[in-house]
Amino acid sequence: MSSGAGLEEHLTHPHRRGHEPRDAHTGAAGGAICGDLIRISLRVEGDRVAAAGFEASGCGSAIAAGSAAITLVEGEPVLDAARVGVAAISEELGGLSAAKIHAAELASDALHAALGAAARAGAALEPAPARTLVAMSGGVDSAVAALLCARTGREVVGVTLELWRDPDNDAEASCCSASAVRAARALAHRLGLPHITLDLREEFRAGVVEPWIADHAAGLTPNPCVRCNGRVRIDAMVDFADTIGAADLATGHYARHSADGLLRAAADPAKDQAYMLAGLAPATLGRLRFPLGELTKPEVREIAAGAGLPVASKKDSQDLCFLAGTGRSAFLAKHGALRERPGAIVDRDGAEVGRHRGAHLFTVGQRRGLGIGAPEPLYVLATDAIANTVTVGAKSALATPRVLVRDAILHRPASEVDAVKLRYRSAPLACRVRGADGVAAGTHEQLELELGDAVDGAAPGQAAVLLCGDEVVGWATIATP
Repeated sequence: MSSGAGLEEHLTHPHRRGHEPRDAHTGAAGGAICGDLIRISLRVEGDRVAAAGFEASGCGSAIAAGSAAITLVEGEPVLDAARVGVAAISEELGGLSAAKIHAAELASDALHAALGAAARAGAALEPAPARTLVAMSGGVDSAVAALLCARTGREVVGVTLELWRDPDNDAEASCCSASAVRAARALAHRLGLPHITLDLREEFRAGVVEPWIADHAAGLTPNPCVRCNGRVRIDAMVDFADTIGAADLATGHYARHSADGLLRAAADPAKDQAYMLAGLAPATLGRLRFPLGELTKPEVREIAAGAGLPVASKKDSQDLCFLAGTGRSAFLAKHGALRERPGAIVDRDGAEVGRHRGAHLFTVGQRRGLGIGAPEPLYVLATDAIANTVTVGAKSALATPRVLVRDAILHRPASEVDAVKLRYRSAPLACRVRGADGVAAGTHEQLELELGDAVDGAAPGQAAVLLCGDEVVGWATIATP
């Protein structure tokens, strides 16, 4: 139909406007800022969108776009509905001008918010051995992972998780914001792939952010990414892979599998992310694909550029996703009520040598931000959340040949551990588990690691990833000595 006819038809005879199906899931986009609001409601049963309806307010284009979105997905297979985006909605309306394309963008956002929730609740697709769910963040790594899976003949479905939404964040710098979701969906549709959005904000806050805040309040230095991958994100996506009949889940992580199915470091040590995935259970690992495991970052960017992907030169996100654009202290104050709490900086004898704004803002091994003049550089040796003190001293006082860890999970006997990573960006250190003989695979309340060389501080709360060569054979949390 012609451009005018398409828009006019949906405006004068909007399809399913005012209809909200029973047991439907609703997504909304727009609101007070732009003046236009579109709400789309869907119910998914089995492999299809069984019922749909919408409501819209604002300009006529918003009403027409909502009607177009419903027309395109009602009664359609879930994965076909997942291909509908801005371009398809605009085409249904005969093509929208630059001034009106915003309506199609809102309709697409509302549609996919509803579709993700409805599919998660009601979809049940037949298993397809050649189908792969690919985690897409809107960045170059996950885009290339999807591309490589498609090139091997897999039927690829993209999925993106919205984990956090906060106006204080820099949405463009976060890999889990609503903005990142739109970017990932646009990339998937550009590649001709269906794309599903899953809203995991509630699970993420409860399973990652709140424990992270609690650990800071207790004077620890937590690693939320290990917790997130091991207990929230990837398990949720593997569950959803089952829902849509996908045999496996592919991610853009730089990691590999060992011969016996455990996690192994990536070929590119500069990008290796096995540390961040160490909390995954072996059963979950068995469902994962790592298409980038044998590649370097320059090779990944070259593949993206060769495919004409707009993210080929996009910068990597550097901060925690929920901290993007905001500082740790501001976040802890806003979301955890951990505000400034002035206290003493003391030396190893307990003498006060300075003041701080809150012990929860410091970590073992930290040098910057102390604000103390001294003949030699001072480092944080310990923090005490109860006394609200920060103990400092010379770097030599940090050195320790032993590290105590708690809540250890061993996938192999302790005697096979020969190295440990105590931070994501640190190099592996030679080590052995003290009294390893007879310590079998399984869960252990506490273990002591004896290092080949003393380490300058091990921060309580951080993950200790246990290695045998380049294979991850267990992990634990660094305990307070």
